[in-house]
Amino acid sequence: MEKERKWICVAIAMLIAGILTGMLFYRRCVLVEAKVEKTQEKLAEEVLRFHVLANSDSKEDQKLKLKVKEDILVYLKQKLPNARSVEEAKKWTGSHEKDLEQVAEKRIREEGYFYSVKAKLTESYFPQKTYGDVTFPAGKYEALRIKIGRAKGHNWWCVLYPNLCFIDATNAIVPKKSKLKLKSVLDEEEYEMVTATSKFKMKWFFFGKK
Repeated sequence: MEKERKWICVAIAMLIAGILTGMLFYRRCVLVEAKVEKTQEKLAEEVLRFHVLANSDSKEDQKLKLKVKEDILVYLKQKLPNARSVEEAKKWTGSHEKDLEQVAEKRIREEGYFYSVKAKLTESYFPQKTYGDVTFPAGKYEALRIKIGRAKGHNWWCVLYPNLCFIDATNAIVPKKSKLKLKSVLDEEEYEMVTATSKFKMKWFFFGKK
């Protein structure tokens, strides 16, 4: 009987410990989720994304999407002024939507297609995306969206402000100047969340920054 009582006490203690651990883990998850949400909201106020949607997922439409993307980026590199703020970048982009449509339409026609094209500065939901060594949390961001035809295919994206588009795509390294722009609007912990390696993020999620 005494032995059974001991085992019952051990089982109860283990159950209580498990419940407490679960509660602590749940609380940690809630806190992390709140931190990620806050970081996303800050980023959304300071970045302008660029989003190109292909007509479909066919090989031909996906190739066309990339060609349109390249022409748009060349145009933006030549025409988009060196904006001092995200508001300036949005204002310029919003006032040149028709010009951007013409650039895209020219490439589409040259490739032998007759898809419609629509350029619009709009708010869109993005899943979590990693660009080079910077990860953007899922959420709503304002973006220059280029829709080709039915716009049902996989998309391509980058960030127009701060400039993350005109980099070496092979090495995929975000320019230091652009990182400094992000760092200026995030606290140290938030900045580490979006620029650290996946291994660090996993550790941060489970154990928190120490």
